[in-house]
Amino acid sequence: MKARIKWVEEASFLGQSESGHALLMDGPPEAGGRNLGPRPMETLLMGTGACTAFDVVHILKKARQPITDCVVEIDAERASDDPKVFTRIHFHFIVKGNGVKPEQVERAIKLSAQKYCSASIMLGKTAEITHDFEVLEA
Repeated sequence: MKARIKWVEEASFLGQSESGHALLMDGPPEAGGRNLGPRPMETLLMGTGACTAFDVVHILKKARQPITDCVVEIDAERASDDPKVFTRIHFHFIVKGNGVKPEQVERAIKLSAQKYCSASIMLGKTAEITHDFEVLEA
């Protein structure tokens, strides 16, 4: 996997993925940014959420669970001193469907957390990662 990051101006950087997609990241005004895009650490957190959500949806579909929606709300804390790594990350999954079995959702989340989501497993080296979920009827 390859990526390219190009400095645009001040604290703005354009990330380009190997798959041909681009993402503008920017810093806060106090760091010379203009708030044109997410911060790099926000991007890391969103990417981790997408990684685990992808796993959970994929596992639930393979288990033939009738899901219609999946949202992951993420709450994270960072260290107060540099390098300000994530120290705590909580993932709250909201899964919707008609007759989705909670035990299947719990299983999918555990599989993602322990085996498949390389991003959250990597961040788990510095952060305490927790999960919970709710299942709502569509």
